[in-house]
Amino acid sequence: MAQGTTSSGRLIDRLTAGEVVDPAQMLDLFLSWVHEQGLSPYPAQEEALLELMTGRHVILSTPTGSGKSLVALGLHFKAMCESRRSFYTAPIKALVSEKFFDLCEHFGAENVGMLTGDASLNWSAPIICCTAEVLSNMSIAQGERCDSPYVVMDEFHYYGDRDRGTAWQIPLITLPQTRFLLMSATLGDTREIEKKIEARTGIGVSRVHSEDRPVPLNFRYVEDPIHETVEDLLADEEAPIYIVHFTQREATELAQALTSAKVINRKRREAIREAIGDFRFDTPFGRDMRRLLLHGIGLHHAGLLPKYRLLCERIAQQGLLAVICGTDTLGVGVNVPIRTVLFTKLSKFDGKKVSLLRVRDFKQIAGRAGRKGFDDRGSVVVQAPEHVIENKKAEQRARTQAHRRKKIKKRAPPKGFVGWGKDTFNRLVHSPPETLRSRFVIGHGLIVACLQSEVGRGDAGRGYRALADLIDLCHESAERKRRLRRAAAALFRSLLRADIVELVRDGETGRAGVRIAQELQEDFSLHQSLSLYLVDAANALDRNSPDYALDLLSVTEAILDDPRPILYAQERKMKGELIARLKAERVPYEERMEKLEQISWPKPGEDFIRETFALFASSHPWVGNSDIHPKGVAREIYETYSDWGDYVKRMEIARVEGLLLRYLGQVHDTLIRTIPSSFRTEEMEDIAAFFRSMVLRVDSSLVQAWEDMIRPEEEVPADTHSPREYDLALDARALRARIRSELQSIVRSLAAERYAEIPDFLHPSSRESWTPESVEVAMQSFYQAYETVLYDPRARQAHLCVITEMEPRLWRVRQVLLDDADDRLFALDGQVDLRTEMNPAEPLFRLSGIGE
Repeated sequence: MAQGTTSSGRLIDRLTAGEVVDPAQMLDLFLSWVHEQGLSPYPAQEEALLELMTGRHVILSTPTGSGKSLVALGLHFKAMCESRRSFYTAPIKALVSEKFFDLCEHFGAENVGMLTGDASLNWSAPIICCTAEVLSNMSIAQGERCDSPYVVMDEFHYYGDRDRGTAWQIPLITLPQTRFLLMSATLGDTREIEKKIEARTGIGVSRVHSEDRPVPLNFRYVEDPIHETVEDLLADEEAPIYIVHFTQREATELAQALTSAKVINRKRREAIREAIGDFRFDTPFGRDMRRLLLHGIGLHHAGLLPKYRLLCERIAQQGLLAVICGTDTLGVGVNVPIRTVLFTKLSKFDGKKVSLLRVRDFKQIAGRAGRKGFDDRGSVVVQAPEHVIENKKAEQRARTQAHRRKKIKKRAPPKGFVGWGKDTFNRLVHSPPETLRSRFVIGHGLIVACLQSEVGRGDAGRGYRALADLIDLCHESAERKRRLRRAAAALFRSLLRADIVELVRDGETGRAGVRIAQELQEDFSLHQSLSLYLVDAANALDRNSPDYALDLLSVTEAILDDPRPILYAQERKMKGELIARLKAERVPYEERMEKLEQISWPKPGEDFIRETFALFASSHPWVGNSDIHPKGVAREIYETYSDWGDYVKRMEIARVEGLLLRYLGQVHDTLIRTIPSSFRTEEMEDIAAFFRSMVLRVDSSLVQAWEDMIRPEEEVPADTHSPREYDLALDARALRARIRSELQSIVRSLAAERYAEIPDFLHPSSRESWTPESVEVAMQSFYQAYETVLYDPRARQAHLCVITEMEPRLWRVRQVLLDDADDRLFALDGQVDLRTEMNPAEPLFRLSGIGE
């Protein structure tokens, strides 16, 4: 914690030496800082801050832009004054990362950490930003011992989310010692939740509610084509405009279509070019993203790589973008200044069916309009359905051409269309948000987490009791709790049959208990709904088969959600190749079409997967309507050892790069955490290491941005990083697999003579001496003797990478290069040194030489 007072505007500099525990003094210190920033708190903010400082829970329900973040900042300040820890949680990683950087500005990067499941930065800091699921897992694992005196839960309306509501409820029932600040602009009636929290913690809950918006909104419904609506809004100076779509494809298509219009002037374009600076658009979609931005058009959806979303947000925050096309991701709190929100639709696919937007969803997105300090009003514009707009235009044309007496042919709505009109629009504008309902559910992952918890490990009978306590304390009705207990018992029995849990007896008391099987890895998890099937199927595979590891990868992919756009791309490519071959063979058209109907995306191991799943489902009734989804995205990438860019280009999936990145991250996590260590062979470790390296190499923007903040005016030394998340040396097999994977990346780039990539694959301490130019010079002696560096299946053989332990935590590494004469005389030589503190996310290999 920083000490003393300076002239800096940072909040951390308001802390004096020693603790400040008097509520009035803390409030005065904080409010004096607020006033010095030129801010005057609203009554709701002052009320919420006062209640928090005096130790009460607060549910803060005020409109977007009314300063809820300032209240959260006050709670973090209170924690720092008391030398205690505080958490900030949010539903999406984009919002977590934004708040992380914001809190770094206020409290210093050394005092703020982040945990999202994908990224771990400065995890021991006094202020932690994390997703709700991370805090939920921590609270299960540690219970009342969890060091979480203060918790901010932003976007708390996710409490009522069908799929994620459990994660928002668990901290409320497992952390009675915690003071909560629950915030959202669209909470609705929270009286039942308030009663539950007060009953559990014994502390009063203050609900602070206000309808007053700092920037009022005007709403209008339009029946003009969307390009005309956008042109009118730009002409009326109602930009920046956020155009809301409910599919990524539609957002991308409109963004590209708008490049033909004059959205910004040349001066603004040059400002954007300067803001972009030396940002690396180094993936297949990068060129398109850069072109959009230079037209003053942003793109923001989950199909983009995180680094492109962050860049879009950064440029938008500078007020340089006139239009942003995206999905509803910006409706979840990400701080991007918007004057106008334009809805393209009022219905969307919710994962099961197409339905009209709920009042909560509409108001959550609409609330982004209006920039405090810039706008006196914000605008919310809703488009009529496309076919309604077209039919209206047709009627207008018919009236002007009445002499032709031509019958109007009206366009029908698309198949499966769920319509809306002005009545729908008015209802959404004027109705209050729906009441939040508890969505507590039980799954294998929750049971395993309870048995792995500290109380579970300390007492073999206590883990299941912890699960029963969760059900007893949850916010469901008595009848619903009875059903949850029955479901938990059925799921537990299936874990027992699968040898995931085992019955034990206390040697002294003879009391029976349960625990996770001791041979499972410490971080074993069943976080996917069909994770138990994966364990069951792994047991049925032939360990002696040469394809064992690849078959296990296929089963792993089968339990994950389908990345549909990528699967369709695989199918298109297969059909294209087939039709070309059939045409060359002069196969008749009808026969070609018949054969095409039989083509689907690759489903390696489908027969085995479907047969074993049918057996599994027959003995596990809880599976219900769950289904298995054979596919082979990760397997295709690994078997062809594709480079990221090559695969994206070959499949023509640049628009959904982010989806591929997220999917491969899920594959890696499932391989590492769900497959028991006893089933993980050396090749399986190589596969996991391959995907880990690929995911980190494609996008490590959060790590780099944090390091830039920790030392903003100097280059970050190679040995200065966030505290070690885990000790890489503890798992020798995984460490060796990771080293081999990193060396394979270097060999692939050498074979393609892409020397500019090499420094990215090296430990930071090697990058100064091994530039692209120095690598090319070092390779000259190789090319004097041989034509090419081979990169084929033989080059991936593990024995070509020799790893020798020199002393504890220090290894010598030699990677043999295959040549066209098969002499195998040249190699990469270097070290892996874990003797000093390091960032486990960075490359490990320190290159010392290339030669004989």
